[in-house]
This record gives sequence, C-alpha cells and structure tokens, in this order.
Amino acid sequence: MIAIPGLQIGIDLGTTSILIYVKDKGLILREASIAALDAKSGDVLALGNEVYQMVGRNPGSLRIVHPMRDGVISDFTVIHTMMAYYIKKICGSRMLKPSVIICMPASVTGLERSAILELAIASGACRACLVEEPLAAALGAGMNLACPGGQMVVDIGGGTTDVAVITMGTMALARSAKVAGNLLNEAIRRYLRRERNVLVGDITAEEIKRRVGCARLRSAELAIQVRGQNYITRLPVRLEVSSTEAFLAMRETLRDMVNVVRRVLEETPPEMAGDIYDQGIVLTGGGALLRDLDVMLHQETGLRVRVAKEPMDCVALGLGMMMTRRSVLEDNNYYYRTDDDIGEYARNRNI
Repeated sequence: MIAIPGLQIGIDLGTTSILIYVKDKGLILREASIAALDAKSGDVLALGNEVYQMVGRNPGSLRIVHPMRDGVISDFTVIHTMMAYYIKKICGSRMLKPSVIICMPASVTGLERSAILELAIASGACRACLVEEPLAAALGAGMNLACPGGQMVVDIGGGTTDVAVITMGTMALARSAKVAGNLLNEAIRRYLRRERNVLVGDITAEEIKRRVGCARLRSAELAIQVRGQNYITRLPVRLEVSSTEAFLAMRETLRDMVNVVRRVLEETPPEMAGDIYDQGIVLTGGGALLRDLDVMLHQETGLRVRVAKEPMDCVALGLGMMMTRRSVLEDNNYYYRTDDDIGEYARNRNI
C-alpha cells in the first residue's frame, strides 16, 4: 500500500452544506453550500454561512446561487471557486498540494465522476478520489463493514436519499432518489400557499420542518410562530403552524422516501434480506433528525430502525476513517487519481 504524502482532506459536497474533514485534525469546516454573485459580472462575492441569511433578502445587485442540485453539481464555476477557496484556507502556505476524497451520491454518472475529479485537481488537489456517500455514511455511523452479513444504511440529505445494502465492506446494492430534505421544505411551502394563502421562504420552511416537523401524527401537538406574506394581498402576516399541518404537508414526500427503501429491500437477495431483518436499518444525514422518522420506517417495513449518532456528520466522519483504513477504498475500487490519470479514467469508462 503506497503512502499518501501531504495533507489529506475529505469533502462531503452536499446539496445544502459542505463539510470538510482533515486527517489527524477532525471535522474542521461546516458551511452552507451557497454563494452570492454580482448580478452583473457574475463574480463570486461571498460563500457559505454568511450568504445563508441573505436568502430571500438579497438586493437586486446580488444573485444567490445553490451550486449543488439534487446531489450533483449544477454550477461548476461556483463549485470550483468554493472548493479552491476552502482548500487554500485549510492548506495555508504549504508547498505540497493536498490529497482529496470527495463524496458523491450513488446515482452519479461516469461523466459526472470524471468532471468531479477534474474539478478537484483544478481546485488545488494533487490527487483526488471519489467515493459513494452510503459507504462513507455507514462507516461514520459505526457500522461494522467487515461483517459478512447484509446491512442497510439510509442516508437522507438535502438533495438525495441514498439507500445501500452493505456486506463484507462493499456495497452489494445501492439506489439514489431525488427525494430528500429540500423536497420536504418545498412541500411545506406549497401546503401553506394552498391551505393558508401564505407565502414563506426557504429558510422559514426549513425552520418549520426542524422545529415542528414530524413523520407521523402526534398526540402532543407542537406549534411554531412564523412570518410570511399573504398570497392575495401581499401584506406581511404572522401565523402559527402546527406539527399536524407540517405532517400533512410532508406526508406524500415521506411516502416516496419509504418507497425507495422498500424497493431496495425488494431487490435484496433473500440471505441478505434475512441479515437486514436481524441487523435493522441505520439512518444517517440531516433528514434522519426528522421527528418519528425512525418510527414511521419501522411501521412501514417491520424492521428495527435506529438513528446514527451525529447523523449530519456521518459522511464526513466516514471519509476521515477511510483515510486511515485505506483497505476500504481499495476493496471498493476507489483510487486516488492525479491529473494525468483522469483522461485514462474517462477512456476506460467510454466517456
């Protein structure tokens, strides 16, 4: 096993946030995956958390951009600027360029893989490696990947829900669906516009989901006061949103999430399905924090479901563990590639 020189960085490039893990230092950066651009020139003026509070409040001279959509890159220029900035910020004045591991949804195409590799090199890495999110999430959640039996992990992010069956350190089966946290937010916005004649923004919808959102009806109801805009008069209003309303808004999207899990279970070979019955399902990602989601999945599948400790950090923590357990990378044919390797990588996959 060849030693990797220099700084080693793991990047969880998510739809809603970017997390960076540095070997021997831990999780050192958590920023919103968002940028503010000059509306005329297109220049990137600000990145990350400082931009988040501008959403819905930005003047016409600023354009707010979400460079990741549904788990894939929608604006390569902004992502390049973002990655280059954070890599430089972490590396400082070091002469030796870092090695970078980047996570991606299980559904990305060969063309997207090649583009992400090129982007990482162009952003300041000397070599880059791509890994699927479910495997990193499983490792970060503390699952024993060496176990010969089948195990299931469900990683619910902002743009995608990734479901994988893992056995003997590799993914036997994986599916990715564009049904995740952002769609839940959009469902809340649609519900309030339709049922209450009130318009709310993305940040308010996220706050409703986080504070009172639930995956099933509750006997002890929760409520939150929010501000919005009357759909008819366009005047500012204040309203109370209950946990029942949040559930009614999200239930169709939640059903779609459950269907993704059920489809993977239906495609799982019988022996591994029996293992999953014994082991249960592990939930990771920010979506795992939704109240009673584990209970709902248990009721729908009949399987034990547990939420991982620190579910939002599982992917980044898993990347950190991969840096020290290189066998996990090699067993899954994940290899660091330099600029010279990328062309050959693309040709081997007929890109």
